[in-house]
Amino acid sequence: MPLEEVYIGIGSNIGDSAVIVSNAIERLSELPKSELVRHSSQYRSEAVSDIPQDDYINAVALLKTSFQPMELLLELQAIEEAFYRKRDPALKWAPRTLDLDIILFGSRSCDDSHLTVPHPEMQNRLFVLQPMFEIGGDFYIAGLGSLQYLINNAPSIALERI
Repeated sequence: MPLEEVYIGIGSNIGDSAVIVSNAIERLSELPKSELVRHSSQYRSEAVSDIPQDDYINAVALLKTSFQPMELLLELQAIEEAFYRKRDPALKWAPRTLDLDIILFGSRSCDDSHLTVPHPEMQNRLFVLQPMFEIGGDFYIAGLGSLQYLINNAPSIALERI
């Protein structure tokens, strides 16, 4: 089965977030049917939420995988649970120990109740776009434009490479 390139957004703002993000990257490197190609630096960003909370530590990882999108989603959710991720549907933008999002899955697009790819908020998330640019350079995303265009037009937030 051919390997597809998948960009995974990583974020944490509960606990020692820098360590959690590093450990999550390590866990991604251990996924079966997958290879961690590279990952970005860590970035500190302000929370995008109306719920008062601490800044996030974010990164992006690039995997090559033979998982299907839903299989990978389940693997990522298992990693989140290992880091004590709690989900409350009423608090969509709540603080979290670990958040792993599939941002791009090759050139695929899907939209169902469990997974939407490309990630529906990626063009609004400089904390995803900038780390993607760091590891992937400028490339075109169907229906959205070039990564550089998205970075130039994303809502401004406090973002610091650490």
